[in-house]
Parts: sequence; C-alpha cells; structure tokens
Amino acid sequence: MADIVSIEVRSRMMSGIRAGNTRPEMLLRRALHALGFRYRLHAKDLPGKPDLVFPKYRAVLQVHGCFWHRHGCNRTTNPSSNSTFWQEKFRRNIERDLEVEERLRSLGWRVAVVWECDLDKKRQARTIERVNHFLKGDCD
Repeated sequence: MADIVSIEVRSRMMSGIRAGNTRPEMLLRRALHALGFRYRLHAKDLPGKPDLVFPKYRAVLQVHGCFWHRHGCNRTTNPSSNSTFWQEKFRRNIERDLEVEERLRSLGWRVAVVWECDLDKKRQARTIERVNHFLKGDCD
C-alpha cells in the first residue's frame, strides 16, 4: 500500500513539471525583451526545440534546470529511491543535450546554455549581461 501511495504522490508531482515557460525561462525572456531582443519560442523546426531562438543573431539559448540537466551545483541532488532509473534518466538527458547542441552547431547556430542557478537574484544581472554580449557576438 505504501508503494502505491508513493507512486501516486510522485506521479502528481511529476505532472506539475513543465517543459517550457518555466520561472527561469520567463525571467530571462522578460529581461531580454526589455533590452530590445526579439526571439522565437520552442522552434519546432530546429533540433531539440530550443527555448529561445534569435534568428537575427543566428543564436539559440537553452535554459536548463540544474536538477534535470545535471549542472553540478547544489540544486543537482540525487533522488534516494529508484536510483538506477534516475541515473539512466539523467545520463540520457545529458546525452540528448550534447546531441542537440552538436546538431544546432552543425546547422550554423551559435548555442549557449543558461543554468537555472545563474538566474538567482545574486547572479541574474551578470548572467543577463553575459547573454547580451553573447547574442551581439562579443563572445561565444
């Protein structure tokens, strides 16, 4: 009975996790829009449906959650139950991220990843400044 309850709780929690329009993504979108950048969202015609696509700059931004994409910061925790499942899931996420980035670059796109933790209050302004420079071609 306890297993059924934990499965129901996990299922309910997992159903609340969104792929797009996350808090970090929305924060970045608002900041970049205020700076005058215009972008496409989750472009279905590009590999991996990048979070933000800037055709004018031939650049894409992926906003990665630290937990799901295994950043390595303090938000990268490991679930204690069903660890084999989670290890495989995380391994595949990382593998897919690398494949998508490689495919985008081979199509001529510049790619940058913005991590969820880089958009916390202490680092947000610096991160947005770095993204601004990346988009304008000041750095890769």
